[in-house]
Amino acid sequence: MKRYILFDNDGVLVETEPLYYEASKKALWDFFQLELTFERYMDIMAKGQRAWIIAEEIGISEDEIIKARDKRDHYYQEFIKSTDIAIAGVKEVLEELSKEYKMGIVTTSRRVDFEIAHANLGITDFMEFVLCIEDYPRAKPHPDPYLKALELFSASKDEAIIIEDSKRGLSSAVGAGIDCVIVHNEFTKTHDFSKATHKIKDLSKLSELLKNLKKSD
Repeated sequence: MKRYILFDNDGVLVETEPLYYEASKKALWDFFQLELTFERYMDIMAKGQRAWIIAEEIGISEDEIIKARDKRDHYYQEFIKSTDIAIAGVKEVLEELSKEYKMGIVTTSRRVDFEIAHANLGITDFMEFVLCIEDYPRAKPHPDPYLKALELFSASKDEAIIIEDSKRGLSSAVGAGIDCVIVHNEFTKTHDFSKATHKIKDLSKLSELLKNLKKSD
């Protein structure tokens, strides 16, 4: 029986993924006049690589990339401060689920960015913990983030379910051996989700899915 829900953050609880792409795209162009196409970014994202690979490929030094990355982080923070990133209905779904399940967030975001994004949303009120990229040795698509979450809950793999919207996140879930629900997101719709345990149109369908799983146990 499922007792624990592990949520990805970007694209599942808040709509921040397009902003991170735009910030990366802007920094790469401003510093190196390199165009980061949406198609290339989708491929990079799915593989768990970093956007700076297109700079590395033409021999740009790590020192120069670090400067561009710092500017990207600045752009991204400005974007999330000035953009409505809330996804309609998320808080209501979490409030309902919190009556029956313990929940946590497992994200590849830096904690500073996560805290800016969630400053006034109230989403973390329903969570037992938030794991950010600083909290585990290897990021998604490696299984480490979700295995760490299992440890914190002292949960078995069968007791947990993961909510994701990207191939990178799905790969992390599969590697950890935990059932994964993919929530449709227009930004990641081209990703290969063939290994997902379940797929739903939006987060409002999660409660119904979990009820059906409970009936089949």
